[in-house]
Amino acid sequence: MKNLFDERIDRRNTGSMKWDVADKELPMWVADMDFQTAPEITECIRKRTEHGIFGYTVLTDEWYQAYQTWWRERHHFEIDREWLLFCTGVVPAISSIVRKMTTVGENVAVMTPVYNIFFNSILNNGRNVLESRLKYDGHEYRIDFDDLEEKLSDPQTTLLILCNPHNPIGKIWDRETLERIGDLCSRYHVLVLSDEIHCDLTEPGRDYTPFASVSENCRKNSMTCVAPTKAFNLAGIQTAAVIVPDENLRHKVNRGLNTDEVAEPSAFAAIVPVAAFTRGGEWLDALRKYLWENRRFAEDYIEREIPGVSAVAAQATYLLWLDCRDLTGDSTDFCRSIRSHSGLYLSDGNEYRNGEGFLRMNLACPRQQVEDGLNRLKESVAVYETGVCEQC
Repeated sequence: MKNLFDERIDRRNTGSMKWDVADKELPMWVADMDFQTAPEITECIRKRTEHGIFGYTVLTDEWYQAYQTWWRERHHFEIDREWLLFCTGVVPAISSIVRKMTTVGENVAVMTPVYNIFFNSILNNGRNVLESRLKYDGHEYRIDFDDLEEKLSDPQTTLLILCNPHNPIGKIWDRETLERIGDLCSRYHVLVLSDEIHCDLTEPGRDYTPFASVSENCRKNSMTCVAPTKAFNLAGIQTAAVIVPDENLRHKVNRGLNTDEVAEPSAFAAIVPVAAFTRGGEWLDALRKYLWENRRFAEDYIEREIPGVSAVAAQATYLLWLDCRDLTGDSTDFCRSIRSHSGLYLSDGNEYRNGEGFLRMNLACPRQQVEDGLNRLKESVAVYETGVCEQC
């Protein structure tokens, strides 16, 4: 299986958003992987394609059972069939839920730095982003619960978007933390929308805790977005699910998804999750092992070769959050400088808010490519430091 992940596959000229860059540039920014998906999934798609008819599609019992079995066996969470709603993607689901469950002018709380598209889903719908800034002590991020409670207690705050595991910092929130968040949101009548798309990309041997599994408060007051797309590199298939245990919330979410016309699966969106969750487990376990080897390789390289940059410890995702504050107070300029000098395309920490001085690097690629990116980063840092010194 390792040789499969070591293979470098040319994605240029395939309509890839990630690889729509100049010839000598190396994109390590947007969160998709440079690996082929599990062979079991490719075979599933091939067989469906050979049928040759791609009409309107409904969800089968197998779709529901695949989600239920995966979350029960992998994440120890029992999901009732009726809790599951299909959606064409996690981001469409988030935007639809923001529209349906909140009112224009209300506050939607987020804990930053966090996935930048959350801000689009909030602002594009006329709601206000209310930040509760995570605290970083140089080793790990923590929630400032005093600040979070202050934000949640505002009567204009009606929704919290939670990222679990948290992108871009790669943190898995523990059960006690999630329970505390759930209790606060219940106390102040704030709904919780939990984005758990990275849940299957945890460190080998480590699991995450689904928010809705923690307590009765969490269960009845939450909507959870999940999908096989991040873990199995299937973003272009456009398939996801929303788990909504509470019947009244579920009715509203369902109406919103249907009103927004994001509740109907394509022929492939209906079957790919079944293949992933019923036959892709061995491939995923091998992938997680490879990704964590990539992370350790990158962390060791940075500690050894790139003074002034440090990798933030993580328990999940294939995203490396880089602390560059010893080098610069302007991560936007730093990010541009790196790309201009070496062609290495990283994500600017400012995109995630509360990320000044940080960069995000995607490690979901063959080891040789990771090494190439790190070499480019090392060279770019040296050039950047020289330029800063010349200006002094």
